[in-house]
This record gives sequence, structure tokens and C-alpha cells, in this order.
Amino acid sequence: MSRRRDWRARLLDQRANLYILSHPLAFALQVIKGFRANQGLLLAGAVAYYALLSIVPFLMLVVVVLSHFIDQAELLDTLRRYLELLVPGQSRPIVTEVAIFLQDRELITWVLAITMLFFSSLAFTVLENAMSVIFKHRVAIRRRHFAVSALLPYCYIVALGFGIMIVTLVAGALQVMGTESVWLFNYHWSLGGVSGALLYLLGLIGEIMVLTSIYLVMPVGRLSLWHATIGGITAALLWEAARHVLVWYFSTLSQVNLVYGSMTTAIVVMFSLEIAATLLLLGAQVIAEYERVGQAEAGKEQPPSNDGVAPLARRG
Repeated sequence: MSRRRDWRARLLDQRANLYILSHPLAFALQVIKGFRANQGLLLAGAVAYYALLSIVPFLMLVVVVLSHFIDQAELLDTLRRYLELLVPGQSRPIVTEVAIFLQDRELITWVLAITMLFFSSLAFTVLENAMSVIFKHRVAIRRRHFAVSALLPYCYIVALGFGIMIVTLVAGALQVMGTESVWLFNYHWSLGGVSGALLYLLGLIGEIMVLTSIYLVMPVGRLSLWHATIGGITAALLWEAARHVLVWYFSTLSQVNLVYGSMTTAIVVMFSLEIAATLLLLGAQVIAEYERVGQAEAGKEQPPSNDGVAPLARRG
């Protein structure tokens, strides 16, 4: 049965690929129309709002736990570097707040820890609800158990914390490599540029993996790794383009600091999270339309049924 299902899934993917390659503009318009029909911008606003509430408590929890195993300065430096992928130009104020909190971490009580854990899970809960709207064709077939939905955010927090630890260790090794140099063809080659490129690739690959894991876990039902990877790569590449535009805009044209003053950091972070959430849900919409296109193309190729003739014959 599983072989039959895998064969049918591959056939649907092939039909979807052929349609997208033949009609790329039509597929893009279909994604945009579906995103608008699902109120994607409204959903993205809700996700961004709760992500803004969740990001600082989540980072505080992660840093407090990981600082028992990793040097605190190295951990904060890694967070600052890779937070730039999420909130361009505003990672330093966030890391500063986390560092101030670490100085008084002995004041953390169980009540405070549980409260922080609760706020850290809000964004995941809202994101799951937003995914259920986009993947409504899956929700109609199968619903997720309440206990799974309740535990999913906390399991994901643990997984992300473990991922941050791995990234910190790898980034530290790459930074050490950047201080080295080699002799090749009678030239002195510094590895600083190679280290910087590898650090960027590490962040980009980690970004794609996180997005792919979100698309694997959040939607109801079993989503194939191929479909989740399509959404992850799409959202990551769109966000990389948007991130560079944001960095250029805030460094050259923006006057947001004159308008909002002390609220500048919160406004810029909220704006960045709004765009990131929009592209995240747009990647989910790409997956949903990819599935619908494959099923629609399969329906067109099915032979006509005789069921419509039989009732007329029986009536006679």
C-alpha cells in the first residue's frame, strides 16, 4: 500500500512540475490569488505580533540554558550574527537586552521560567493556526489531536535550542579557521574570506532547514520532505532578497529613527517580522498550490466514467 501511495505521489509531483514549467506565470498568479483569498497578510500580521512577544523570552531561555555548556560571549556573538538574518540591523539591541538579563539570571524563579516558556510558545501556536487556514484541504481530511498541538511548540523550542547550540559550535570553529592562512603557489592566502563565506552559507542552510522543518511539522497531515523543501527554499530565497533590500533601505533612505525615536527598534523589528511572516506563509501557499496543481492535472487525465450513463439506462 505504501509503495502504491509513493508511486502515486511521485506521479502527482511530476504532473505538477510539468505544469509549473509550462505555465510559471499562471502558477505564480495562482499562488498570489490563493494567498489573498486566505487573508495571508492578516495572518502574517498575527504571526509577526506574537513572534515579537516571543523572540526575547525565547532567546533568554535558550541563552540561560546553553550558557552552562557554551561560553557566554561566544553564544551571544553567534546570536547577534544570525539574528541579522531575521531582524536586519536590529540584532545588537536585542542581544544587549539578553546580556543584561543574563547578569541577573539568579533571580529567575520557576514562575518566571514558566511564564517565559508560555510566551515563547505563542508564536508557534498562532503559526499552526495560520497554517491550518492555508492547508485547509488537509484539515478537512484529518485533524490534529489537541495534545499534539499543545506539546508541539515546546518540542520545537527544545529542537531550536539544540540547533542553536550546534550552530554556535560550528560558527566558533569557522571563526578560528578565519584567523589561519595557507601558502599556495608561492602566495600567502588568508582564510578570512573563506570563513566569512562559510558562515553565510551556514546561516542560509540553517535558514532553509528551519523553514523546511516548519513546513514539515506545522501543517496537519503528513507532508512529504520534497514539498517542505520546495517551500523552505522558496521562502528562504525570497527572504534573502527582502533582507538585503531592508538593510539598504534602513541604512540609506529610512528616517524611522527621527519619526519614532526610542521606539525605533520595536518598529523596525515588527516591520521585519511582518515581512518574514508574510514570506513564510507565502512559502506555505506555494506548497498548497503545488499539491492542488498535481491533483488537478491528475483529474484531467483520468478517463471519463460510465457512472453517468448507467443511471439513465436504469431509468429507461
